[in-house]
Amino acid sequence: MGLTRRDLIGHLMAAGGYGAALGSLSALGLLPSTAAATSFAPLGLPTAAGNGKRVLIVGAGISGLVSAYELRKAGFEVRILEARERIGGRAWTLRNGDRIEHNDGTGQTVQFDDGHYFNAGPARLPSHHLTILGYCRELGVPLEVLVNSSRNALAQPDLSQPPLLLRQAVNDTRGHLSELLSRSVSSKALDKQLDAADQKALLDFLKVYGDLNEQRAYQGSVRAGYSRFAGAGEQTPIQRQPVALKQLLNPNLMLPLVFDEIPEFSATMFQPVGGMDQIAKALYAKVQDTVQLHAEVQAIQTSDTGARVSWRDRRSGKTQVESADYAIVTIPLPLLARIEHNFGKPTQDAIELAKPDLANKVAWQAPRFWESEFQIYGGLSYINHEARLLWYPSDHLNSARGVLVGTYNNGEVARQFASQSLARQLASSRSAVESLHPGHGGKLQNGVAVNWSKVPFSESPWIVHDEVAEPGYSQLNQAKGRTWLASDALAHGGVGIWQNTAAESARHVVQQIAKHAQQQQRGVAA
Repeated sequence: MGLTRRDLIGHLMAAGGYGAALGSLSALGLLPSTAAATSFAPLGLPTAAGNGKRVLIVGAGISGLVSAYELRKAGFEVRILEARERIGGRAWTLRNGDRIEHNDGTGQTVQFDDGHYFNAGPARLPSHHLTILGYCRELGVPLEVLVNSSRNALAQPDLSQPPLLLRQAVNDTRGHLSELLSRSVSSKALDKQLDAADQKALLDFLKVYGDLNEQRAYQGSVRAGYSRFAGAGEQTPIQRQPVALKQLLNPNLMLPLVFDEIPEFSATMFQPVGGMDQIAKALYAKVQDTVQLHAEVQAIQTSDTGARVSWRDRRSGKTQVESADYAIVTIPLPLLARIEHNFGKPTQDAIELAKPDLANKVAWQAPRFWESEFQIYGGLSYINHEARLLWYPSDHLNSARGVLVGTYNNGEVARQFASQSLARQLASSRSAVESLHPGHGGKLQNGVAVNWSKVPFSESPWIVHDEVAEPGYSQLNQAKGRTWLASDALAHGGVGIWQNTAAESARHVVQQIAKHAQQQQRGVAA
């Protein structure tokens, strides 16, 4: 299936620096394209399509909830089995009093002010993710703009040097490169490609693009920002002096320079008001009576006539067996590999090809110094440190306190990070914040860490798609008797904890089941 955009970001961030191999973006076709997204539309299945047939759904994450919601509208009887004590799966929002239990026996209690939250899993909705945005519209989930990129945010590609303002890094790079290219426009090599009129047009473009002076030299730009803003009286603005090109060519600066050009991370981005789990809660409100929590599935048997699922109640320890006309299994593929089933060796082999990634987030409550002292309202700062990213909140702007994500890493660096004690993880995150915002690391309070490799019934944040290669991907998307698999790993167009992909996979499976049920109904009638 090739390398996806999130895979690329993961590989860049995991490579010891978050900017390596930028040149592969264009070669792999991962820069913004002109492809048009399709519009979201209801499935429009007949309300009697199910004719009372029963569907067992394993997992109450986004795929499971969307499946249940659509099947119920189409007249199916639905039953959801969820091993956790909550719905939402990896769409997990943490608030004051919530518990984080890792499978290594460690536990934490969230202590944030009421109204504040931490999206431990998915935290943004790109504007072209029309399916999940369509469900927000259909279910009445209010959205607000999420600031995913701020030119006032920072990048620190070299820990021995002070952080750079992203505004300056972007515009000084453009200026220096425009100057270099301007000097080469009259070269004999370009004479073969551009006539005199084209060369003049190119020089005019570079002058504007790089903000070059009349001598076509780059000596700084107001676009790079000010070290002192204009004010009243004698307070004149002081323009920032340009950073040397050699410093800007640090490979660890490459990702920050292009991050917000990648479609999945480009404006306009959204978030549900009050936390990402508002989407799962809105779906749950439609199917709540069908959900059985604390139901850990232990075995799945499928045939040409139906499906049977054995599950254990995690509170009582009792085992139950349920049967249905159809089943949808949405649990993460690496966990499914350990569950007894009769899907056959080709499917099991394909499941085992699914490579789980790793990721960690650390969140803090703190006074909003990033706004009051750095004019950073939302967005990301980047650091060549195991913390990798700081993610500033887009909610409760200008309030007294906010929840700052002080670490977001994945890949091999995440493996090493998660192997440390929680105390060391928090200390590491604090040190990254202090490096980017000197004098403020000590203001961080009530830190919590989520290690996705240790979260029960997830054990990873997402699947690395290039490992689920053909023909495994096709195998996983085929029916196993009357059982289908659905998850964010089983639809093209995204990877990881993109809820849009999970919803699209669910809709695809629902259509297959409805089609099969109608064919069966017509066969009986004939």
